[in-house]
Amino acid sequence: MLYLKILVTGSTGQLGSALLNQLKESGYKVKLTSRRKPDGIEDFKWIYSDLSSGEGLEEAVKDADVILHAATSPMKNSKSVEVSGFKELLKKAQHVKHFIYPSIVGIDEIPFNYYKLKLEAEELLKNSSISHTIVRATQFHHFIDHLFLSKSFLKRYIVPDKFKCQSVDAGEFAEHLIGLVDKEPQGRAEDFGGPDVMTLREMAELKIKLNNEPNKVLSLSLTGKLYKSFCDGKNTNPARKMGKITFGEYLSEKIKGQ
Repeated sequence: MLYLKILVTGSTGQLGSALLNQLKESGYKVKLTSRRKPDGIEDFKWIYSDLSSGEGLEEAVKDADVILHAATSPMKNSKSVEVSGFKELLKKAQHVKHFIYPSIVGIDEIPFNYYKLKLEAEELLKNSSISHTIVRATQFHHFIDHLFLSKSFLKRYIVPDKFKCQSVDAGEFAEHLIGLVDKEPQGRAEDFGGPDVMTLREMAELKIKLNNEPNKVLSLSLTGKLYKSFCDGKNTNPARKMGKITFGEYLSEKIKGQ
């Protein structure tokens, strides 16, 4: 059965955009909400809302049967978006049949403020009366590429030594989330990880090889609990290699599109 209407929050973000691309042909009735109107959404109704202020949330949530909550803000106004704004959203979403919350692998073991806020949001949803599914994913390919490997410095990619990743394709995770829509709410679902666990050094070397770059890799050993948690692979789940598209395949497709 197809639910009457799906609401996608954060429709301009990487995950939100991936969800919209796949929902266009899904047969679901879809509406979107975000602070900025996405491009190319002629088939969808868009409603302005702002989690940090609460503006527009009631109108956005109204009549929604399912919420795919892709809205997030790791760099700016994180607490107001991830926690206080999310709390207001939940208050207005009591009628929703299924609230699907994408989260991040390792947030309960990595001492990073944004992750702590995501964990707090998970707890808010767990303690609510709303039927829900929480599914954690590993970092997206584009996130690793843009954050660590977007630019070289003096012909060097400077990366934390022994820092592990299990990056996954955002489109594959979006497909997985959409597949949950017609299923019964699962509470905390199993993680969704990428196909390979690699160090950042290995990922940088792969990018150099595929792009035929003159760059080299400089690995830095750091200290502290945050660095150790990533070196220990707390952000990975090798038992849940669900994605099929590798980081190398992501890079190859990116090269083709240039």
